Amino acid sequence: MKAILMREPGAAGCLAYDEVSLPTIDAPSEILVRLRAAGVNPIDTKLRARGVLVPDGLPAILGCDGAGVVEAVGRDVTRFKPGDEVWFCHGGLGGLTGNYAEYIVVDATIAQPKPRSIGFVESAAAPLVLITAWEALYDRARLGEGQTVLIHAGAGGVGHVAIQLARLAGARVCATVSSPEKAAFVHDLGAECAINYRDEDVTEMIMSWTEGRGVDVALDTVGPAVFRRTIPAMAHYGDLISILDPGPDLDLHEARQRNLRISLELMLTPMLQPLPQARAHQCEILRRCGELIDRNQLRIHVSETFPLSEAAAAHRAIEAGHTQGKLVLTMDHE
Repeated sequence: MKAILMREPGAAGCLAYDEVSLPTIDAPSEILVRLRAAGVNPIDTKLRARGVLVPDGLPAILGCDGAGVVEAVGRDVTRFKPGDEVWFCHGGLGGLTGNYAEYIVVDATIAQPKPRSIGFVESAAAPLVLITAWEALYDRARLGEGQTVLIHAGAGGVGHVAIQLARLAGARVCATVSSPEKAAFVHDLGAECAINYRDEDVTEMIMSWTEGRGVDVALDTVGPAVFRRTIPAMAHYGDLISILDPGPDLDLHEARQRNLRISLELMLTPMLQPLPQARAHQCEILRRCGELIDRNQLRIHVSETFPLSEAAAAHRAIEAGHTQGKLVLTMDHE
């Protein structure tokens, strides 16, 4: 089969379109999936540049998100049969187990039936960002009806689904953006307020929007500087969640004065540690999000697709910054 191989860390050009062996079902609970699309996430570009997370994990096939058609099943599998359409978040952290390929083997408990109302491209774009946003807002922050929420980079992959999940919880949403076009996009997703951080003071705008109170919940999807600047925009006893490392030089004096609850969200943890209950919870999140998608209550925005062979171009696009929604690789199985 064709796959994108990473033999050593480096720039996007280190990704090679190559021939590798077809994966085989080795356990009775596994399924072989013919991939139709694979999501491209910032974590992929970081692993490519810095190295994979699995010891002795090179060469590697990257890509955590996949969607495709079941080709074969292990003898104990009853949930799926050949021809079933599935989506999942699995692999891509090291070794030949990622989704930048034409086929992958996953445990049947990891996969979920693909949403009926969307195609493989949108399905492959969704799992990692949906699980991240759900865990951050619902599990970490315990978001409730009537609360105010700030979503940084609201037009991005995690941000655009976080806005929708927050609105589904009955929260009022404000999002930061970098252009008028992205402001229109987040408004269309349900954001009440859009702040162009290039032209406007985020804290001042938040305080104006909340009548001086600050936001109950804030989700940082950008990094240390944004995390620090968000603290003064928080309401007392609020929840500040980051999906990134806030950095070593973090002054939490103001956060302590505000009695903030600070949470860190890394949805990859159950893939790196033996945490079956956490992994099962993530699969349930995916199932519930699939139901929301099929009820037209949640949508996935894909701004651009690339053939599998052009994975390097997709990485360059992400690293250039300011991608709206998600990027996806597609497989034509010639």
